[in-house]
Amino acid sequence: MSDNRSRCGWCLGVSDAYQAYHDHEWGCPVTDDYGQFEFLVLESAQAGLSWSTVLHKRDGYRRAFAGFDPERVARFNRRSVQRLVGDAGIIRNRLKIEAAIGNARAFLELQARHGSFSAWLWDFVDGRPVVNQWREMRQVPATTPLSDRVSKELKAHGFRFVGSTIVYAHLQATGLVNDHLVGCYRHAECVAAGARLAL
Repeated sequence: MSDNRSRCGWCLGVSDAYQAYHDHEWGCPVTDDYGQFEFLVLESAQAGLSWSTVLHKRDGYRRAFAGFDPERVARFNRRSVQRLVGDAGIIRNRLKIEAAIGNARAFLELQARHGSFSAWLWDFVDGRPVVNQWREMRQVPATTPLSDRVSKELKAHGFRFVGSTIVYAHLQATGLVNDHLVGCYRHAECVAAGARLAL
């Protein structure tokens, strides 16, 4: 999978799937609750691991976590945890699995209180992506005051595995923050997608 377009260096030389994720998903605004929940599950699973490890188990997570349906995941029980701990298609970390189930319940509670998890989250950026102008990968931060604030609020709502670093990765992935390098062809495309939002 190669062409002459410039890309963020992190996506190069890993796999075609990893580059495709960069080209078609990362940084594109996610405004639906199902999409937001999927990334919450995946980003919390990433803690301490590489994103490529999680990305390559995404299909396994989709199967194991009921198509990322928060209502179904919220009904998982102790037997479900045991099943998932034995599932080689996902990261078999009991704490992360239990957190994903607990987060589904917290997600539904927040959704019921605010009408939409996505709208609640996008309110932190007033409904428009934060557009950064990084020229080199070393300039991109691991956390920001924004991710600190969102992390604190998520924890207050009962979410786990939502430290500031994980939250910032979530904000980047779901397009609340555009951290494509300015030289990457996706930077301008994600700016245009953000400009079309009508939240």
